[in-house]
This record gives sequence, structure tokens and C-alpha cells, in this order.
Amino acid sequence: MNNKGMNLVVDYGNTSAKVGIFNQQELVEKRTIAALPELKSLLELSEAENIIVSSVSHSPDDIVSWASKARRRYLLDHRLPLPIRNHYRTPETLGVDRIAGVCGAIQLFPESNTLTIDAGTCITYDFSDAEKNYMGGSISPGLTMRFRAVHEYTARLPLVNPIENPAFTGDSTESAIQSGVYYGMLEEINGVVAAYNKKYTGLKVALTGGDARFFENNLKASIFASPNLVLIGLNSILNYNVNR
Repeated sequence: MNNKGMNLVVDYGNTSAKVGIFNQQELVEKRTIAALPELKSLLELSEAENIIVSSVSHSPDDIVSWASKARRRYLLDHRLPLPIRNHYRTPETLGVDRIAGVCGAIQLFPESNTLTIDAGTCITYDFSDAEKNYMGGSISPGLTMRFRAVHEYTARLPLVNPIENPAFTGDSTESAIQSGVYYGMLEEINGVVAAYNKKYTGLKVALTGGDARFFENNLKASIFASPNLVLIGLNSILNYNVNR
């Protein structure tokens, strides 16, 4: 990565790391890295001026220490100042990926009521108002978790993989599970969006996460799908702290 003088953001999830290079607010390069030694090597060679690390698995202190050439280094946790007002009652329990996604949505839709939906291991819904007040949201089981629950909490039902646009009326046990799980989750998302739309005017909806592709074209409301929403949010938080 030729990243001298730029921002480097790292989103380390349960299985891999997403790394983004930003020139101010523009994402100029992105990588997904599965092996920790590869991430370590990349950060040791990086000449980025600023770095922020968000991690839900590996120690963020270790990761940020590898970027030894960076002038400013930040860890995203509940103590780091944010470009929003956080009204979550237990900020120390708030997932760093959730708050980064919210900041990404606000970066994309400033001065708007926003609903951030992250369809990952769990599906999370997070609301922030037009004055950048983050109010909280909700968490429910994600797509894969629902398929596993159908299998693991029954004696004979198989473990089924999700598919895009399954038949609404399943004509086999496998397709019936695919229909029930998929359309149940689709209607959940539609219902949550409709409830927020009813309460807040001019609502903007941002959808991200590994399972977003299963739903983005079938939702009733207008949404903005962004696979880089968390990276955008991390960069927003980084710029905010650099410029304070």
C-alpha cells in the first residue's frame, strides 16, 4: 500500500480484517485479510500518518502497535471521543462495529435521521437523529444463526444454507426452511424500517454487513447499501480525533 500521509483504518471481525486507506474522506484502497501475520506485515510496512483500529476478537492494542510509523494511533472503544452524542445507557457494552456503522451512516447522510442496519452474525438496527444523537437500537439473530437454530434445536431438520430469492412456497423440507428463515427475516427488516419511517421524517436507511446482499434488492423502502459503511465510519471517527 502506497499510503504515505493518509489514514489507515482496520476493522478486525470474528474471522478476518478489513483494511481501508483514506485520503481525507475518500476511500482509495481496501483489502480483506484473513491471516493475522499478513495483517501484521502490512501494518509494519505502512507509512500511513494516522491509524484507528476496531477489533471484536484479537487484541486491538497489539494491532495498533504494529503500525509503528503512524504519527497518531487510536483504538476504538467507549472512551474514544466520537463525532456524535452517544445516549446509549451502557456505552462500555456497545459493539465497536455498531458505533462505527452509525458514524458511517451519519457521514453519508449528515443532518438526517438515519437507521443503520448491519446484517451480520446478528442483525443490528441503530438509530441516530438529525442532530447526531445516537439513541440506540435493537439486536436480533442473523441469517446463519437462524438456520443453525432450526437445525440444532430440532431432532430431524437439516442444516440448510441461505440462497438468494428462495421460493416463497417451499416444496421440500430444505426449501421450506429457506423460505421461512429468509422471508421471516425480510419481513422483520421491512417492519422495523416501516416503524422508524412512521415516527421520523426524512429517514435515511443504510444497509451493510455480510448478508446484506440477500436483502438489498427486496426491501420495500428505499435503502442505501454500503459494504464499506464501517470503514467509512472508522475514518470519520479518526478524522474527528485528529482534528480535535
